[in-house]
Amino acid sequence: MKRLRKSALIAVLAFVATASPVHAHTADISSSRIVPEGHGQYRVEVGFLGTDIERMFAENKPKADDVDLTEPGVIEGMIGKFIQKRVDLQNAEGQTCPSSVVSVGEDPANPYDSKVVLRMDCSAVQGQIFYNPSRLLEAQGRRAKHLVGIGEQRDESKLTEAQRMGREPAPGQVMIYPGDAMIDLSKPLLTPWQLTPKFFAAGVEHIMTGYDHLCFLIAVMLWATRIWPVVKIVTAFTVSHSVTLSLAALELVNLPSSWVEIAIALSIIYVAVENFFTRKVDGRWRDTFAFGFIHGFGFASGLIELGVPQRAIVPALASFNIGVEVGQIGVVMIVLPLLLLVDKTFTHGQRSSLVVWVCSAIIACFGVYWLVVRISELG
Repeated sequence: MKRLRKSALIAVLAFVATASPVHAHTADISSSRIVPEGHGQYRVEVGFLGTDIERMFAENKPKADDVDLTEPGVIEGMIGKFIQKRVDLQNAEGQTCPSSVVSVGEDPANPYDSKVVLRMDCSAVQGQIFYNPSRLLEAQGRRAKHLVGIGEQRDESKLTEAQRMGREPAPGQVMIYPGDAMIDLSKPLLTPWQLTPKFFAAGVEHIMTGYDHLCFLIAVMLWATRIWPVVKIVTAFTVSHSVTLSLAALELVNLPSSWVEIAIALSIIYVAVENFFTRKVDGRWRDTFAFGFIHGFGFASGLIELGVPQRAIVPALASFNIGVEVGQIGVVMIVLPLLLLVDKTFTHGQRSSLVVWVCSAIIACFGVYWLVVRISELG
């Protein structure tokens, strides 16, 4: 048995040495805020997670053999033109509003985000104005999501008479996907409660693509052979991460996301290594309850990336959190029966130490890898 443990721990070190990059989260979410400035003029602010815009630009940038990319402002200028060519204000006949790039750089509200500010002149374009980000969504990829907001960030409470009559764009938000129709700026966008199905879907997707959260959840289940300990584990995790998810989304508590991601990586390493030293599952709900507070801040980052306005925070928070829980339940319903099937097929109904240790070693490897990467990003 000691030899098996030693072999599994060696596997951890070997995997870390050869691991290929694995991203804990892939946001694939962009946003835009369209602000009418009068006389047919619009300000369009397009925002991204910084790593996403770097990826899109790298995959789609034009040839720049004669351009010195080390010159100050050159890359920013190219990114600005990249975005400018992929979002339009236009009428139903396809006549587009001339645009210019105002600024390119970090979002002052979030150092991990990038923002391109455009100014569009629709004074000479006749008819209703539509917002068309289809080429931007195409550049983002098949999992693209684009959250569109109308009006200033803190001015979304009441419609004016002109907005009710459709003469001016009405405040609101809508999430659009590749293939969706253009947005008619003369019509009110979706209300907060109408947005809940898409925030629910975003919650499910966040847990399913949040590989660090999945690794943590799977690691604490590996010794489980009965459903009740798993129910306690998931319930404890739900209670604690719901608390910090709510506090962060309501802007009552704010922790640096870089340190949160490091703490999440450490939690994965802890529960994975713990599997080498104990088989007790009944008390592991204490682990998930304690670490759930940290993971809640990680979940909150996924919700905040959607750019939810404060007036929509309650339905968005509720539906996103429910989506996360549904995703977790789905994981449990897949992993636990699979483990029990392996027990029945290969080890006469007993949990194999080798299976648990190998799985734990692999999960620990991912945890160590994410820890190293996230610490390196601090510099």
